[in-house]
Amino acid sequence: MMRVTLHFRVEGSPDHDQVSIREAAAIVRRGGLVAFPTETVYGLGANALDHEAVLRIFEAKQRPAWDPIIVHASSLEMLRGLVREWPQKADILARSFMPGPITLLLPKNSAIPSECTAGRDTVGVRIPSHPVASALIEAAGVPIAAPSANRFGHTSPTTAGHVLHDLDGRIDAILDAGPCLVGVESTVIDPMADPPVIYRPGGVTREQIESVIGPVTVAEPKIEKDVPPESLASPGLGIRHYAPRATLVLVANEAEMTEKLQQALAEKKRVGVMRPLGWLAGADPRAASISYDWGAWADLETLARRVYDGLRRLDEQDVEIIFCAIPPEEGMGLAIRDRLRKAAR
Repeated sequence: MMRVTLHFRVEGSPDHDQVSIREAAAIVRRGGLVAFPTETVYGLGANALDHEAVLRIFEAKQRPAWDPIIVHASSLEMLRGLVREWPQKADILARSFMPGPITLLLPKNSAIPSECTAGRDTVGVRIPSHPVASALIEAAGVPIAAPSANRFGHTSPTTAGHVLHDLDGRIDAILDAGPCLVGVESTVIDPMADPPVIYRPGGVTREQIESVIGPVTVAEPKIEKDVPPESLASPGLGIRHYAPRATLVLVANEAEMTEKLQQALAEKKRVGVMRPLGWLAGADPRAASISYDWGAWADLETLARRVYDGLRRLDEQDVEIIFCAIPPEEGMGLAIRDRLRKAAR
């Protein structure tokens, strides 16, 4: 159902714009949908304890019921009230990385609607570090269920403009506080498994996690293509996700990118390039004509922060193919690889 999307701009500290925060919180309390910034990406929020409000998230995003939603809290006390168990490794991870881009999968409290969890007994919970997200949850006085604020399967939004491109007229309001700083979603981990399992690499790296709780494993999604699952064990496990409209072609290095670019240009394809700093300097001048300056290849934090923005900007130029190199697995590279591989399927 189409509606007027209110656009609240929050400049600087949310303490200086309490009117916008209060209005957005009131919308959440009465069952509406509010997009808001987190440190990772923009989320589409609703009262996590309101069954009907959670269903509206699925309707607005056109999200299938088998894909669970993360629940956001503003404090450790609120977060612990959402789950039945609090194992030692969960406590270590929470105290080490929260507020921040990490989500814990834990047995849910009965107050959490089954729609949030795709019918499963576990819920993903986290405390965002973005001050606007924290202020919104505090003002609403309820935990907020929030997947990324985009149409299902599309490239995730890291600016308010991205959100409005996908959801304008489908949600009640957006809190606009500028670009997100991390740029990829939170790390989702099951701390109760032995060893703990990372279901979605994200803003807290595997190396950081292992430094506080020891060895972990990284799950490999095994979902049959074109066969919907009954439910996913974790958010972000969909086999095709984060995808631009253009065909995304992944390459290993600059030489392979140059070769594939030349072939595509010879075939008169309209191509776009996620171009690391200094790459393609000696290539066909047309190769850089539709390109996105992604950042230095060794600066994985910048590559993560800009990856979704780059894919969206190239899509806006109606390219048929986007060429993108896939970074090494260490640090934030693991999360970037995860998103690019799912976007390219």
